[in-house]
Amino acid sequence: MGSADGARRGASDLSSLSRLLPGCDVELVLLDAHAPAATVHRGVHDQALLCTLQTGFACRGRFVLPADRWLLASFQQTDESVSWCHGTPLSNGSLLTLAPGASADFVLSAGSALTWALLPQTCWQPAAHALAFAQADAAEPRSAHLHLPVGHPLQRFYLELGERLGEERAQLSDRFLDEIVQHHGRALAQAGEHGRAISGRGRRTHYRMLRRAEDYLRTNLRHNLYINDICNVTGVSERALRYAFDDLLGMSPNRYLSMLRLCAAYRGLADADPQRSSVKAIALSCGLWDLSRFAENYRRLFGELPRETLNRPTD
Repeated sequence: MGSADGARRGASDLSSLSRLLPGCDVELVLLDAHAPAATVHRGVHDQALLCTLQTGFACRGRFVLPADRWLLASFQQTDESVSWCHGTPLSNGSLLTLAPGASADFVLSAGSALTWALLPQTCWQPAAHALAFAQADAAEPRSAHLHLPVGHPLQRFYLELGERLGEERAQLSDRFLDEIVQHHGRALAQAGEHGRAISGRGRRTHYRMLRRAEDYLRTNLRHNLYINDICNVTGVSERALRYAFDDLLGMSPNRYLSMLRLCAAYRGLADADPQRSSVKAIALSCGLWDLSRFAENYRRLFGELPRETLNRPTD
C-alpha cells in the first residue's frame, strides 16, 4: 500500500452519500425530517478506500459489494434502539465484515459514527479466514456482525484511522493498515458464539416481513398501493405489519411508502438528463400524482425544488 491522500468534506445530499462506496449501487431512504447531511473524511491509500462518516439524519439503506472488494467497518457511535444490519441491532463496538458480492441491508440512526475500509481482495486473505467467516453468521454467510468489548484493541485502531483521515493531509503507513486488517481478521476468527451480535425471534420475524413488504413496494411504486395489498403479499395481519414497521423503521407503512417515493424521485431526478426527462414524468413513475403537493413535500425534505435537482450539473 502507498501513501494516503486525505480529503475532508460534508456530504449534503443523497447523491454524494450514495457515491461513498465506488462500484456499489447504494440506495438510501430518509427516515426523519432532517436534511441528508453528514460529515465525511475520506482517503485513498494505494487500492484501499478509507472513510469515516457521521450522519446527521436517520436512514434506511442497502447495497451490494463488487465481486472483488471486501468491506471492514467499525461503529464508534450509534443508537442501538434504532440502528441495525440485517435486522440485528448495531451498537457502539459493532464490527461488520462483508465479503465480495455480499449485500448490506441496514438502518442508521441520526448521529451514527463509523469508520470503514473498502479493500481489494488481494489485501485480505479470505482463504485463511473462510471457516471462521462462514461460521460467524449462518443466516448471512457472506457477512459477519460481531460486537467487540469496550477497550478492544481493534476499536482503538479504527478510532485512530478516523482521526488520521480527519487531518488536513492524512498520512497512513502500510504497516498501520496491515495491522488493522490483521486485527480485524483475528477478531473475526476468535469471536466464537459469545462475540456474535444476535437478534431475538420476534425481531427476525419482523425483518422477514419488512423485506417482503419492501420488495413489493419498490416493484409497484408507480401504482396506487393500499395497506391491504401489502398485508396480502406478506401474509400477515395489518396489526402485525404495523408492529414490524414500527419496530424496524419507527414509522407506519404508509409513512415509509411516502419517504420511499420521495427518495426514489430524488434519485431519478439526480440521475436524469434534463434534456430528455421531466419532473412530471419522474414523479408519476414513483406514484406521486399530486405534483404541487409533491413539490412542496420534496422541497421540505431536500431543501430544493424538484426542477433544481433535475437541472443541477453533475459532478
